[in-house]
Amino acid sequence: MSKPFDMELFLGGVLTGSHATRQRHLRQAKAIQTAIADRWQRDSPWTWQRKHLAWFLNQHMSQCAKSTRYYYVLTVHLLTTRLGKSWQFEELRKDQRS
Repeated sequence: MSKPFDMELFLGGVLTGSHATRQRHLRQAKAIQTAIADRWQRDSPWTWQRKHLAWFLNQHMSQCAKSTRYYYVLTVHLLTTRLGKSWQFEELRKDQRS
């Protein structure tokens, strides 16, 4: 049996800001991790591809408020920074903008 992936340890080096901001990013990163694990059985961010995060932002978060999606985009940017990837994500898909 393997240990569950420790998102706090994973993001520890890139988390900055107030305690509340760091906690929000951790909470959102864990939500992203859970959604991707449920959909694709990929628990570790090291196994994620760009399409997994794009799916999360464009499909999984499609019914959320723009402000909520914006904060998740910030967390996704932290995840991609930690992974050392140069993936770019827009706040919203162009067809969802009003």
